[in-house]
Amino acid sequence: DGVGLMTAADVSAYAHADDGGVEAFVTAGVDVRGWAARPGEGAAGVQDPGTINVVVAVPAALTDAALVNAVATATEAKVQALVEGGYDCSGTPTDAVCVVADAPGPHREAHAFAGPRSLWGARLARAVHRAVLQAVVIADRDGPAVRGQA
Repeated sequence: DGVGLMTAADVSAYAHADDGGVEAFVTAGVDVRGWAARPGEGAAGVQDPGTINVVVAVPAALTDAALVNAVATATEAKVQALVEGGYDCSGTPTDAVCVVADAPGPHREAHAFAGPRSLWGARLARAVHRAVLQAVVIADRDGPAVRGQA
């Protein structure tokens, strides 16, 4: 029936973008950022605040596999936007991506793929990309303090 995210992000400062009916809502706190596969890191201690939350609404039915694919597509678009925005990172340690889609039904067949070259995946990627670019500007109006720091 719905989804909820617990976050320290200022959710009143969100960005929104849409593409062909796909809507992306993004909050971004980019004070703590890094690469996903950073050597020698674990979950020791409490992390400083910083998170990118992406919620995407797709007005089409997706199979379970396509939903997983949509999360990967959204994540790829997020990383592309971060790199293009001057952030040398793949995100923050606490990022969240949530994709909601219509339920399949007797007259609504579910799409089996949501990669960036599929109809709905391409729309999702463009919407997420634009929303992340906007969200990092909202969160960090002066740009990244030290680009490349992780």
